[in-house]
Amino acid sequence: MATQVANYWKYYKLNLLAGKTFKMLLMNSSFVFSRASHKLYADVSANELTTANGYTVGGLTLSGIAVSQDDTNNRGKMAWSNASWTASGTGIVASFAIIIDTTDNVIAGCIDFGGSKTALAGSPFVVASPMITES
Repeated sequence: MATQVANYWKYYKLNLLAGKTFKMLLMNSSFVFSRASHKLYADVSANELTTANGYTVGGLTLSGIAVSQDDTNNRGKMAWSNASWTASGTGIVASFAIIIDTTDNVIAGCIDFGGSKTALAGSPFVVASPMITES
């Protein structure tokens, strides 16, 4: 017997979270994300970028939240407007971004840049349309 979760349920659950505050944190190149063990901010904080070169510890607050139901791929989606920092000094270099629910300090997801992503001084470090999905 197979059990399936309704697409609307996924959308509904994400909508319950839509009123919370979410932040995006940038992580250094030695970070390796674990879906199983990285649950709270404390589990990843040691690998967050330090305050320097246009980045501030604690990341930035995400805005423009949109929740949708994807019946084609059978999931719910939560997305935000682009996240952007202006690099200074020697620039911003990160390999991952963490999305965190700051109300409970719970990690919602991780974005792997597929290697180091760099923004030189005066340039924006942009994470376009960050999103998490409930599959």
